[in-house]
Amino acid sequence: MIKKVLLVLAVISSSLFAKGGPALVNVASLEKGKINPLTEFIGTVKFENSSILASESSGLVQKIYFEVGKKVKKGENLIKIDSSILDAQIKAAQAAVNIAKVELKNSKNDYNRYLALINKKSIAQKTFDDMQLAYELAKQKLTSSEAKLQELKIQKNKKFVKAPYDGVIVSKDVNLNEWVNNGSKVANIVNTNNIEMMFNLPIGYVDELSKTKIYKIALPNMVVDAKLYAAIPSGDKLTRTFPVRFKAIVKDKFIFDGAQAKVKLAKEIKKDALVINRDAVIKRFGQNVIFAINDKSVANMIPVQIIGFDGLKAGIKAKGLQEGMKIVVKGNERVFPNQPVKVLNK
Repeated sequence: MIKKVLLVLAVISSSLFAKGGPALVNVASLEKGKINPLTEFIGTVKFENSSILASESSGLVQKIYFEVGKKVKKGENLIKIDSSILDAQIKAAQAAVNIAKVELKNSKNDYNRYLALINKKSIAQKTFDDMQLAYELAKQKLTSSEAKLQELKIQKNKKFVKAPYDGVIVSKDVNLNEWVNNGSKVANIVNTNNIEMMFNLPIGYVDELSKTKIYKIALPNMVVDAKLYAAIPSGDKLTRTFPVRFKAIVKDKFIFDGAQAKVKLAKEIKKDALVINRDAVIKRFGQNVIFAINDKSVANMIPVQIIGFDGLKAGIKAKGLQEGMKIVVKGNERVFPNQPVKVLNK
């Protein structure tokens, strides 16, 4: 099927570019060389953050603001637990604070009057001391009332279960008008922006990894740029492999927990191969291809398999490749199958 599609595209592109003249390209010869072969490893995707959400308060579930699969923002309300009794307590506590403020204001005015009188020695010291004590008690009463009100407001806030971070709800474990206790599980959320990919690698490949390098990891529906996060020194004694973790940011892309991940890695073992500059290999129609120039200065597209890298060179293989073939290394992004080309670096 792919060959048929490529043939159709080749015919179309030939007719389209016949009038436009040849494409301007630079070429290089396919050479024999040494390359580090790539080995493919299979791993597993895991969300970096996956949390079980629980209620911090007891009561009847009054409102549910989400469904399974919904994307939520950090701090967004997910569940509201009935707080009617607590609301009444908050109302009473607010009234107590208001009364305490009035009492403190009156006590402060009395204190200032008594202070002026004691300075004039117009009242007894004990009378002033009693007034001063009443003033201090009024201040403490206000502080206590405000603390009680704040405590109730904190309890009220815990009547809401909120999203701890941006993510997707993957399970709902509570229903409307259901009683929940403190610590009852209500939902499960995952952070789909950040993923972790776990591979079990032989020590020879682990030693070649670098935290500064970007690794291309293939997932079922995309390829992501990932960085090495950690290589765990505690390995499997039977297989002599070690867990290695990569991390990537995928934002709003759909990926499921447990999905397969593939990475190709090399170790320092050289192998004979046909090599060309990395720039010669580009993506077309979902696969790696090169453009070989024939003796009529026409570009032939050849799907290739990358078998490894050595600096700026890539080792490739495909049916029909031969040493000395002229391969487009610059300008290939503008070249189509069977298009005439003009070589600038003869």
